[in-house]
Formats: sequence, structure tokens, C-alpha cells
Amino acid sequence: MTSPESALDTRFALAKALAQEAGAMALDYFNRRDTLVIETKRDMQDVVSIADRNVEKLIRERVAAHLPEDGFLGEEFGLTAGSSGYTWVVDPIDGTAPFVSGMPNWCVSIAVLHEGVPVVGVIGAPCHNELYAAAIGKGAKLNGRVLTLDPSRTIRNALTGIGVNSYVAPEFVAGMVSQLLQAGGNFVRNGSGALMLAYVAAGRLVGYYEPYMHAWDCLAGYCLVKEAGGWYHPFPTEGELLTKGAPVVAGGPGARADLEKLAGIA
Repeated sequence: MTSPESALDTRFALAKALAQEAGAMALDYFNRRDTLVIETKRDMQDVVSIADRNVEKLIRERVAAHLPEDGFLGEEFGLTAGSSGYTWVVDPIDGTAPFVSGMPNWCVSIAVLHEGVPVVGVIGAPCHNELYAAAIGKGAKLNGRVLTLDPSRTIRNALTGIGVNSYVAPEFVAGMVSQLLQAGGNFVRNGSGALMLAYVAAGRLVGYYEPYMHAWDCLAGYCLVKEAGGWYHPFPTEGELLTKGAPVVAGGPGARADLEKLAGIA
């Protein structure tokens, strides 16, 4: 019988290998993006291409071959239930709009849940040759370097990432930006929520807030932030809630109170 530690190690190793393989495929598409047919989903800003679909297919096929009893939720093809207690949650290319526009702010995001808890988080940023990797109880690393968050960093002496989309009213976005600025903070938005969460784990951003986000965008980043010494506001993972959107907030220890106030969860 496989031990819990061995089961975790197996999935962590596979997630890291898949982030590299999928990242290489995505980077190849990126380098010939002028040949891609770009489609829209919910609105003109919500775009998708064959690159997103084929990268997800690659990851799905590899997971199914190695761990056929695991569940899988991907942005492009939805949820496939499993029986092992583990579910992979994947965004094949987070930041498709920057991707198709020729900007490097996109990534491959791979999380593994066990009984609803993010136990593995791997984010590959191929344009930057960066691999962020974390597993529960094992810490977080960037290209093998251990990540440890500095508690002296706050929203007032560091940058905060924010995310917006058409699920959120413009007036609400204006209000949250105004509140952050009035509190002495400043913000960055690069078009990839998963990558900005990885930047929180790396200490490049002190926190991240998006009022409405999906599991495939945030759960890998959540694992990374937690293992680097930060915190996150739990995402609902029970049943069909896993496929729905929810507020996403995460940050370093010195920014928690301010970010919870900004998100209205204090």
C-alpha cells in the first residue's frame, strides 16, 4: 500500500516534470503565435487558442497514464472525477491575452488537491525560465532556491498585485484600487493571476487580490504562498463549488490585515 508521503512525492515529481514539458510546448506556440487562430469565450477580452487546448490535453493525458484514479479539472475541458482523493487543477496557459499579444506574462499552473486542500503547487513561466514549486510540508522553491517571505514587508513598502475581469463591475474595481491607494499602497496587474501569486511567494509582490477568480488560476499559487510562509483565504473546493469562481486573497504575513480589509473579509 502506498504511503501518504510517497503518494505526495509521486504527484509532486510528476507536476514538476509536466510543468516543464507543457511549458516547452506552450513556448513553442508562443514563438509562432502569429499562426494561431484566436477565439473568444465570455467576452472580447476572454480569449483562447489551440495552444491552450493542446497544452491541457498533454497534461491530462500524462496524468491519466501515470495516475488514472486521480481527478482532473482544467480550464478548457472541465472536471473529470477521480476515486483516489487527489484532483489535479490546471490552467494550461494562464494569461492567454498577454500570450497572444506577445508579452511574457503567462504561465502554466498545476495544482494537486487532496481532500480539497492544495498539497502541490507548480507554476512554470517559460519566457523567464522560472519554475516555482511547492508541496505541503516541503517548502517552496524557485528554480531550486528556497523561498521565505519577509514579515516586515507590507502594502505600504511593497507592491500589491490585483486582478480584474468582466465578472466584476467597473465601479467595484475603481473602489478597491482607490482603497488600496488611500491606505498607502500601490498595485501591479500583469494579466496572469497565477503568475502574480507566484510572485507573492517569491516576495516580489506582498500580496494579491482578485474579487472573482477560478480554482485553476489560484490553487497552485496558494500552495506556493503558504509554503513560503504566507497565508491565503480559503477557496471553496467542495463538489461543484470547485468549478465556480470566488474571491482570491493571499499575501505575506505583514500584509494580512490590510489585504483582508481590502477584500472585505477582515
